[in-house]
This record gives sequence, structure tokens and C-alpha cells, in this order.
Amino acid sequence: MVFLQRILRAIRDRFRRGPDETFALDVHTLRSIQRIAQREQRPPGEVASQILDDALRSHMAQEENWQRWKQLTQREQEITALVCLNYTTRQIASRLHISPETVKSHVERVMLKYNVSHRNDLRMLLNGWDFSAWDR
Repeated sequence: MVFLQRILRAIRDRFRRGPDETFALDVHTLRSIQRIAQREQRPPGEVASQILDDALRSHMAQEENWQRWKQLTQREQEITALVCLNYTTRQIASRLHISPETVKSHVERVMLKYNVSHRNDLRMLLNGWDFSAWDR
């Protein structure tokens, strides 16, 4: 238990903002960090730091993706959602009553805005987003 308390103290120290604000983890999380550290033969503090850094990077990337999403036109959002739902160009064109060439143009602009080269890259960036509203 002393080991877990040391991890908690190290994490709290890293995130301390003021005298009344501290960062706390539950025992389950601390034990998970300990198991990962043992399995990877690394110090628990290093594992915890990497996990937090990865989570922060992921959060910032999702925030950036959200900001890009808000800059898309309504039609681009609609087409992006359908692309992420694995609709083909022809299926999207049919659903939206537009030409396949128009769909391709929108997809190209969206991919430029997200700085990706392929539809699958776009799908990966937006993986986990709920596009069910567009799948009527």
C-alpha cells in the first residue's frame, strides 16, 4: 500500500494547482498503473506520466477535430458523416440527390481541411463519433 501512496503523491504533486486543489486517482486506477508497470518493467510514475500524456494528446487531437468539424459547411458535415458511416460516393449522391462528382468535390475539400489523403484516414480521425443521426 505504501507503493500506491507514493504513486498517488507523485501524481498529485504533478497536478497541484493551489493549496486546495489536488489531483486524485481511485485505488483501481492506481492498481492498474502498478500492473502495467510490472508487466512492462518500468517505474509506475513513468507509466502514469505516459498514460496522462497520451490521454492529453488524444483529447487535444479530438478538440482540434471538433474545431475543424465546426468549420465545415452543413453539406460537408453531412457528407463527412456518411463517409464515416461507410457509404460509397454513389450511395451518398443518391441519398442527397446530387451528382457523384459533387460528392467527390466535397470529400476532397473535407480531406484537405482535415489534412488527410484517404477516406479511411478521415474515418480514423473521427472514429468513435456518433453519426447515427445521418443514418436514417
